[in-house]
Amino acid sequence: MPVKNRIADWQEDLTEWRRHLHAHPELRFEEHETARFVVEKLRAFGCDEVIEGVGQTGVVAVIRGRQGGSGRTIAFRADMDALPILEQTGADYASTVPGKMHACGHDGHTTMLLGACRYLAETRNFDGTVVALFQPAEEGSGGAKAMIGDGVFDRYEVDEVYAMHNWPGLAPGHFATRPGPFLASADKFEIRVTGKGGHGAMPHLAVDTNLAAAQIVTALHSIPSRDINAQNAVVISVCGMKSETFTYNVLPDAVTVIGTVRQYDVADRDTIRTRIRQIAEATAMAHEAKAEMEYIEGVDPLVNAEAQAVLAGDAGEAVSGHVNREAPRVMGSEDFGDMLRVRPGAFVFIGNGDSADLHNPGYDFDDSIAPVGASWFATLAETRMPLG
Repeated sequence: MPVKNRIADWQEDLTEWRRHLHAHPELRFEEHETARFVVEKLRAFGCDEVIEGVGQTGVVAVIRGRQGGSGRTIAFRADMDALPILEQTGADYASTVPGKMHACGHDGHTTMLLGACRYLAETRNFDGTVVALFQPAEEGSGGAKAMIGDGVFDRYEVDEVYAMHNWPGLAPGHFATRPGPFLASADKFEIRVTGKGGHGAMPHLAVDTNLAAAQIVTALHSIPSRDINAQNAVVISVCGMKSETFTYNVLPDAVTVIGTVRQYDVADRDTIRTRIRQIAEATAMAHEAKAEMEYIEGVDPLVNAEAQAVLAGDAGEAVSGHVNREAPRVMGSEDFGDMLRVRPGAFVFIGNGDSADLHNPGYDFDDSIAPVGASWFATLAETRMPLG
């Protein structure tokens, strides 16, 4: 059961849709025109229900199979938002909105799920219901939680949920997944160090916040190796330091340190939060300064259900014949993990080939894989809810 012939015939259409979306990117919770485009296509396909404004700017489509005896409902998710990046691809269909770009392939994910919806609405070769979730704001603003909060899983009695993401460096159209933890959580922290500003030539008359902040940064890196079980992967990265003044001869009154925390086991979260606060406060105090820390919990780890990871891999095997079922875990994050906390399901990567990395201004989605991804969604629907 390779790429479905009917979907393969739509390669030109899929490419046109994807490049239209690429040229008109919208940021998180601003996806009004994107949603309008998606709604127009879904209604033209003849979906049974198309609901707008779910999770603010999300869209839901419902497609019922030829039979409904199984009573099973499977949801598929695609993300729609772009990133605040100035595009540098030079493509004919490059972003027409300066400073906004589909640099993560969400234009391709939306296109692949649209292709699957078109096929499933046309053929209806399944016994049950498909719910397609076109999600806003995957890039750090809680779009998954917004759709969950609007009750999509309870309203449509969803049993399982699946999603895919393109992956540069993996051969085009190949799949990769794994059971259990696959992607990490993504929390943020901000530490504000305050002291007494002064002249750079007379530091003994000041309380040096730069020195205190630098010592805090160094000390934070002891947490993964000394406070967490060595078998539990944890990353703490300081990603920015900013002082209130920035010149050659002024010691600032305050310095702000920001960073990210990644982990696969949320049981470690409380330990990490406590130790960041303790280290920041005690280190600042040792330098006669003061530190205040804010810890912001983001998305939880993405954990694939064992059975559904097998089924997702089977669908990939059927479509492309190439599946890595023990893919390496990734310290990146995906808010689809929030959906997997409320329903069993699985997340897979689909290869984007030798492209620039995700979130890079030179990145572009490989249009040749769109029929492969659309066929994966369709195959899952037909194999999880077979006729007869």
